[in-house]
Amino acid sequence: MSSTSTSSQAAPARNHRSVAIACAAVAVGMIGMSYAAVPLYRMFCQVTGFGGTPQVASGPSQSVLNQTITMRFDANVSKKLAWKFVPLERTIELRIGENRITNYRATNVSDRPLTGTATFNVSPDSAGIHFNKIECFCFTEQKLQPGESVDMPVSFFIDPEIVNDPNAAHFTQLTLSYTFYPAETENETNARAEVPASNGNDGLSVRGGSPG
Repeated sequence: MSSTSTSSQAAPARNHRSVAIACAAVAVGMIGMSYAAVPLYRMFCQVTGFGGTPQVASGPSQSVLNQTITMRFDANVSKKLAWKFVPLERTIELRIGENRITNYRATNVSDRPLTGTATFNVSPDSAGIHFNKIECFCFTEQKLQPGESVDMPVSFFIDPEIVNDPNAAHFTQLTLSYTFYPAETENETNARAEVPASNGNDGLSVRGGSPG
């Protein structure tokens, strides 16, 4: 076989390898982007208020307007978390820019310790960027002992810039909504509890329960 024929056969093989390498690189890149999508989306929401995501303020408001707005407070719990969770105030009226504190109450109605983590949003969505939290129980996981009940404060204010926002200036009422879910640490503990364990001489296994 001539060298020309060998070269002509090797060229397609090199092309196939190049295509395979390129496809693999694209696949790896797409996987990396999918893992990065969640934290990037969260960062985007926190910066822009997209989807009604409230902002985290570095300190209290320094400007208070005479204009008032009504805040409504909503509470929800996943069916997988055996908690009772309610706002202690359903609605309040406050001045825009006024620093306020409201409380939610959570009660563990199960017979074992449970840890929850809260998601949150403000509606209407376009007002999220103007709702500023100073302190909130939603910043960390919350662990409650069996039967324990705790009051969870939220310190917040409505940014006076809301009156200059054509998409939000006309709002007279906003709703702050929380939903508690089992924390990942709680899920991991329950998963470990599901592993069969020896019960001594009788050969039976012991299994942990599932939340809620």
